[in-house]
Amino acid sequence: MKIFGIGTDIVNIKRIDNILKKNGKSFKNKFFSKNEIKYCDKKNNPSSFYAKRFAAKEAVTKAMGTGIGKGISLKNIEVINDRNGKPDILLKGMVKTILKRRIKKKKYDIYLSLSDDKPWAQATVVISYN
Repeated sequence: MKIFGIGTDIVNIKRIDNILKKNGKSFKNKFFSKNEIKYCDKKNNPSSFYAKRFAAKEAVTKAMGTGIGKGISLKNIEVINDRNGKPDILLKGMVKTILKRRIKKKKYDIYLSLSDDKPWAQATVVISYN
């Protein structure tokens, strides 16, 4: 296994809470998948869950070495959870295509760690390949 990239991001949960109060629907639809919206909205404190997912999306772009833009849509970076609650990343569309081009390998793994401690939410991503 070789490490392709590491990315980390930190987000202020209060900032996300304010955005959700002002522009909730448009913010959610611009950056999050239907599954992410459903998952976060059923939580007692949805702002922290949106903040962690937003941080994860940013951390992925940093680990990819692309940043946002140039075909990278945060909506195509989806945070999913397995049945035990462990978070994982699912890439779609151009984001997946761009990563495959950059790695020049078909097999890659993405590792994700999420954390929050009000007012902060944090995500770390490691992308490896064989």
